[in-house]
Amino acid sequence: MRSMAIIGAQWGDEGKGKITDLLGQKSDLVIRYQGGNNAGHTIIVGEKKIVLHLIPSGILHQHCTSVVGHGVVFDPEAFQVELKDIQGSGVDVSPERLRISENCTVITFYNKLLDGQREAKGPIKIGTTGKGIGPAYEDKTTRKGIKLKDLLNKESLVEKLRDNLIEKEILFKHLYEVSYPSPEEEAERLFELGKLIKPYLCDTFSLIDHAIQKNKKILYEGAQGVLLDIDYGSYPYVTSSNTSAGGIYTGAGCPGSSVEEVLGITKAYVTRVGEGPFPTELFSELGEKIQQIGGEFGATTGRKRRCGWMDLPLLKYTVKASNITSIALTKLDVLCGLEDLKYCYAYNYEGREIDCAYPGIDLAKVEPLYRELKTFHDDFKTDQLSAPLKEYIQTIEDFIGIPVGILAYGPERSEIQFCKEYLH
Repeated sequence: MRSMAIIGAQWGDEGKGKITDLLGQKSDLVIRYQGGNNAGHTIIVGEKKIVLHLIPSGILHQHCTSVVGHGVVFDPEAFQVELKDIQGSGVDVSPERLRISENCTVITFYNKLLDGQREAKGPIKIGTTGKGIGPAYEDKTTRKGIKLKDLLNKESLVEKLRDNLIEKEILFKHLYEVSYPSPEEEAERLFELGKLIKPYLCDTFSLIDHAIQKNKKILYEGAQGVLLDIDYGSYPYVTSSNTSAGGIYTGAGCPGSSVEEVLGITKAYVTRVGEGPFPTELFSELGEKIQQIGGEFGATTGRKRRCGWMDLPLLKYTVKASNITSIALTKLDVLCGLEDLKYCYAYNYEGREIDCAYPGIDLAKVEPLYRELKTFHDDFKTDQLSAPLKEYIQTIEDFIGIPVGILAYGPERSEIQFCKEYLH
């Protein structure tokens, strides 16, 4: 196996960072293909906590090249801050180790301002991070996006920003009544940031193509999760990009090849940040207990994550929607010692029972059906698992039809058990 992808199989925050970091040790390239700095990977290395937002997890391994594909929307100012923080942790983030597509769409000040105003004053609260991700993708789709390569020419950048601002200016002046920088001021800001980014820019499509031709080991790193995919997710409470494996082909590319293994990361329970339906959400003290034990607070925003029981109809759906070939089950330690243990095996929906969700299903109208399992009390000091934990894992495997390849039971690199070999 020379290529694989790591995909969130829930609503994001499943613990992808640590697993990407570990598999990055075996990789020549780690490639981010969608999203922006609205995502966060927290990796614990000894006593050091490293949070990555834009820079791929492969940056922590000296032999590995980290690549930001053209499907990412890129905030130059956020990159400047992250670069300084990561370098301050003693990590080498040189242009030889980090390559960024010159064709990434830029998140401008206008994008961030529009995102924040919509969320604060709009009729529907989506629960965005307010970082301008959605409006940047809008610019890209309407062919008015600013690309990173545009930051290298101030004169043409001013003209492009003027065109970009025409419609937004009406919203800022007459709907939201907020001030905003002129195209000249925004061009000056972005041009200066472009000087920092310039050494990292390249044609990443050809870089990946050459790596494939040389039989390099490639790891594709997703942000968020399948249930936040713009097409496959719980619309409209989704992100603005394709978080599923399909986003790899449009947001980075694997020329003349395909991804051999798709590893879906899923918690042993379910969490969700922000607004939107959540069928198995726990509103009890038990839900709060899971939240506290699991440290369920966003790496990017610090927002509390809503918690609920494992939802197998949703997991079966994400497996099918993203061609997932195996899963990693994370945060098993959080469920250890709970007085109750349940999982959702089906929904009552529109007068029938279904065991797999599908695009467009109204999750606010489903009635989750539960089964109970014996609780487990493993301390994970050895590789031997208790019978109740084995039953929990087997139940999941039997339902979704693919194996659990990784078990994770804590934030440290060492707190993980591989049941399957990857990138060999």
